[in-house]
Amino acid sequence: MGKGKKKPIIERIRTFITKAIHFVTYDIWRITGNEVSGLKKLFIDGVKSVMLAIRVFQNENLQTKASALTYSTLLSIVPLLAVLLGIAQGFGFQDMVREVMLDYFPAQQNEIGRVFGFVENYLSQAKGGVIIGIGLILLFYTVINLISNIEKTFNDIWQIPKSRPWKRKIVDYMALFLILPILMTASGGVAIFISTIQSTILNDFVFFTPVFEIILSLAPFLITTIAFTAIYILLPNTKVHFMSGLIPGFIAGFAFQIFQLLYISGMIWVSKYNAIYGSFAALPLLLLWLQLSWLICLFGAGLSYAIQNVKKFSFERDSRNISRRYRDFLTLLIASLIVKRFVRGEKPYTADELSDSYRIPLRITTEILILLAELNIIIEVNYDDNDLTTYYQPAIDINQISVGYLLSKMDEHGSENFKVDTTELFNHEWKAILKTRQDMITTNNKILIKDL
Repeated sequence: MGKGKKKPIIERIRTFITKAIHFVTYDIWRITGNEVSGLKKLFIDGVKSVMLAIRVFQNENLQTKASALTYSTLLSIVPLLAVLLGIAQGFGFQDMVREVMLDYFPAQQNEIGRVFGFVENYLSQAKGGVIIGIGLILLFYTVINLISNIEKTFNDIWQIPKSRPWKRKIVDYMALFLILPILMTASGGVAIFISTIQSTILNDFVFFTPVFEIILSLAPFLITTIAFTAIYILLPNTKVHFMSGLIPGFIAGFAFQIFQLLYISGMIWVSKYNAIYGSFAALPLLLLWLQLSWLICLFGAGLSYAIQNVKKFSFERDSRNISRRYRDFLTLLIASLIVKRFVRGEKPYTADELSDSYRIPLRITTEILILLAELNIIIEVNYDDNDLTTYYQPAIDINQISVGYLLSKMDEHGSENFKVDTTELFNHEWKAILKTRQDMITTNNKILIKDL
């Protein structure tokens, strides 16, 4: 067989696929932002973000959470629209809000019409004093609880253990409901204004007519994009960068509008459901629409998290297999950097600064900072209630933080309450490990971290 003879095409395809899988699962995660730039960096970060978003979707079981939110939304839809329409009535533009809702969700006009009938009855009873007291409290509680469930789902995606305090929830959510009717009315007014200009003033300017038609056709997409972007930025209880919300907002808005078009086109099959379910056919179709809408929304939230945190997953496979010696070294290094900056009287480090300045994978940096905080070596601080950025500084007297002290705290961290017999049966082994640790700690007890 000659040297120049090519391999069979099937073998070449198999080799290419193997290399591609190895690249996207291993090699690509070892490429840092310092090694690439321009379009290549955008491409690599984009591939990483999509893969990470898919992983978040699977690991967080977002399909099940979308089902839970579908159920919560179905239960809360009448109180939700009652609050929205009640606020709109206070401003005198409830009819505009109704029209805008019907325009935004053309596939659900019959269902929305029925729901508005329930809402009007709900509000009329409230005016009559039937539910003016406890009923209104339950009304607002139902709405706030729904948005709280959505926030909790977003916080799970973002790996945030704490939700907003109830005081902030009430203030933030009610501010949202005060602004939402105004924005919906403004958007509807803009569409009417453009349509009026198109039908009256621009009749003599045929050249501009297609432009305004394009603007009108894109208006629902733009408004949906803005809505998704606002949700991705404002709902998680953390600081979300604008671009980390805008890009997923654009993708989710586009996907939602395409889904709307497909759903409307597929309504031809509704007759089959009507033959089986009769008037009850609207319910399974509404549930399907809500489920798929929440899937789009939650995948966008996962993509938002992935775009902002993609750097945390650099060297991911190596980070999971990091040696004990190297983890101890990085823990000592990060503690030393934080203490030395405190000694110099400079502003404390953030996790991103530590990672970027010293080329430590962000995921390992975050894990070590959490460990040091649990050991009471460092403490998290925030300088402004409106700035959710977390900084790190020493939690105790820096003259007490020696290398030996840090190693002993790390060594004793965690539970040792097991039934292994260390008093008699394995007493020699237990004493041997204690002596080894004590010798190491005693040797380093006089070396302060600030003096390294």
